[in-house]
Amino acid sequence: MLRRIDAVVPAHDEEELIGACLDALLVARAAVLRRRPELQVGIVVVLDDCRDDTARIVRERLARFDPGEMVTVVIDERSVGAGRRAGVAATVGSGAAGSGAADVSERWIANTDADSRVPEDWFSVHADAFDDGVDVLLGTVRPDFTDFSEDDVERWSLTHPPGHLPGNVHGANLGVRADRLDELGGFRELPEHEDVELVERARAAGLRVVPTLDAPVDTSGRRRGRTPGGYAAFLAETYPRS
Repeated sequence: MLRRIDAVVPAHDEEELIGACLDALLVARAAVLRRRPELQVGIVVVLDDCRDDTARIVRERLARFDPGEMVTVVIDERSVGAGRRAGVAATVGSGAAGSGAADVSERWIANTDADSRVPEDWFSVHADAFDDGVDVLLGTVRPDFTDFSEDDVERWSLTHPPGHLPGNVHGANLGVRADRLDELGGFRELPEHEDVELVERARAAGLRVVPTLDAPVDTSGRRRGRTPGGYAAFLAETYPRS
């Protein structure tokens, strides 16, 4: 039985977008607790070498949570893989939620990014995946169309028709059973593509890796991101600005 789900959010200099990210997570958290009031739901924000106003914005949101339900971790790595690993360790490794902490086999790690906004049913979809026996859930993402031209939006719609399930790996919408993540050795401390590398190991280990179109995450449509080869680089190559 699922007893706890934690969202892990690595952030490096995201003052423009982290507020909207956390506000969306707050809405999704409230929604899943209406469905499952017995569930423990936490959020871990990993502040990775942040030199802008990201930390202050995160501290403001802390006041909306009970102690132990939202925590921050500070690292100095500039590595999204190190950020995800530190975030998982902060909740699973520390036994978050005190004496009532769930066993690792009753926990789920839902990953997203600081430049992304999850939908209201996001935690619910990840919780349901645990109930359905999924080991790794591959969620979809879609760019914020306010960063796109009309032509770009049309191209996106043509290449992403309704019902099309590509099965791509996105760290902004990636769920893993906590015990399976532990068995795999966790996220590697890579500067990028730590999500793809984890899923490759999961498939090689014979775990149940399932893609879904439910609860797609909106992510920034920027063309210059925090890693050289991440989603922003894909958008820059596929939808170049003139």
